[in-house]
Amino acid sequence: MDYENNSWIWEGVNYYPRVFGGLMVTAALLGLSTSYFGGIGVPYLSLPCSWSNLGIFHKKKSGKRRIRVYMDGCFDLMHYGHANALRQAKALGDELVVGLVSDEEIVANKGPPVLSMEERLALVSGLKWVDEVITDAPYAITEQFLNRLFHEYKIDYVIHGDDPCLLPDGTDAYAAAKKAGRYKQIKRTEGVSSTDIVGRILSSLRDQKNCDDHNGTEVKPQEENQSQASHIAQFLPTSRRIVQFSNGKGPGPNSRIVYIDGAFDLFHAGHVEILKRARELGDFLLVGIHSDETVSEHRGNHYPIMHLHERSLSVLACRYVDEVIIGSPWEITNDMITTFNISVVVHGTVSEKSLNCELDPYEIPKSMGIFRLLESPKDITTATVAQRIMANHEAYVVISLTQLFFFFRFCFLNI
Repeated sequence: MDYENNSWIWEGVNYYPRVFGGLMVTAALLGLSTSYFGGIGVPYLSLPCSWSNLGIFHKKKSGKRRIRVYMDGCFDLMHYGHANALRQAKALGDELVVGLVSDEEIVANKGPPVLSMEERLALVSGLKWVDEVITDAPYAITEQFLNRLFHEYKIDYVIHGDDPCLLPDGTDAYAAAKKAGRYKQIKRTEGVSSTDIVGRILSSLRDQKNCDDHNGTEVKPQEENQSQASHIAQFLPTSRRIVQFSNGKGPGPNSRIVYIDGAFDLFHAGHVEILKRARELGDFLLVGIHSDETVSEHRGNHYPIMHLHERSLSVLACRYVDEVIIGSPWEITNDMITTFNISVVVHGTVSEKSLNCELDPYEIPKSMGIFRLLESPKDITTATVAQRIMANHEAYVVISLTQLFFFFRFCFLNI
C-alpha cells in the first residue's frame, strides 16, 4: 500500500500514542525485532500494511568502513606464539592482512629460513584469524611500502609485538609506521620463541645421539631426567587461552564427524594440508593429540619437542579444526567412537614411525569399516624439520649472537 492510503495509522499515532506504544511493546514481547518487521505478521493481528513500508523501523545500515590491519613476519618454525600474535592483531580490526617476508629478506636479516616460502604460506594461510596474505613482504617497512599498504591494500594500522624488531644496522624496523601514526602494539606471548624451539631441537638431537652412543647399554635414570629437563617449556597453560583459540562450537545432530590423531609436534605445513584434506570428508573435524607420555613411548624419550598444551594450541589455531581431544589415547576404542559419534577415522600416508609396532591403533575402526588412509599432500615430518635445523646450526648461532648485540645496543641507547 501507498503511504497516502494509510493516513489512519498516523492519525492513530497522534491521537492515541499510548495505544500505539502498547502495540509496540506487545510486538517486542512476541520476539519481533524492529529490524525484521517486514513480512512477519503478529499472530491474530491483521495490519493493513507491512512494517517495512513504514520506513521508520529500518535498522540503519552502518556506513562504517571495515578496519583492515596488517602484521608481518617470517613465521618460520610456526608456533602458538605466532598464532596468538595474529589472534590479537585480528582483534584490533575487522580484517587481518599478513605480510610474509621473502626468503631472500630472511637470509639477509636473520639467516637461512628453516621452512620454504611455500611451507610458510601454507601455515599462515591455514590460521583461522588470517583473511589475506601478501607474499614477498619486505623485512623493514619503508615509507614506499607503507604507502603501498595504505593505498593498494587499504590498511589502517600496522601491528607488531612489544618486543624490539631491529634491522642489521640496529634501527627500528617499524619506525616509518610509528612516524605515520598508524602503528599499534600487542603483547608478546611469553614462554615460547623460535630461538627457544631451535634450542629444544638441538637438545633433543643431542639426547638422541647420546642414546645411540651407548650402543644398547642402559641409560642411567639421572642422565635421562637431566636430558628431559634440558628442554622443558616455560609455557603455563590456562583455560582462558584454550578458549581464545577454540571455535566454541560443537557438531550438529546430523554432522559427519571425521577423526584424525597424532603428535602434531613442531606443527608444520604437512600437518595443515592433511588436516585440510581430512576436513573435506565431513562436517566436523575432531583431532586427537597424543599425550607427552604416549609420544615418548612410541618415538623415544627425546620427543616430543613441543609439549601437549603447546601442540594443542597450534592445532586449535588451524582453520580446518573444529575440536581437539587433549591427550587422546594411542588406540582408538569402541567407547571413543561411540562417545564422540565418529563417522570416519583417517590417517595420512606420511607419519613418524613408531618404536612399538605390535599394536595397530586403528584395528577397531578398520573392523567397523570406517577407517580411511589419506594420501599425504606433503612428505615433510617433524624429523625432517629438526634435521634442517641441525644442518643450519652454525648459521643460527652467528645470527643469534648478532641479534643479541643489536638488542643490547638498542636497550642501551633507549635508557
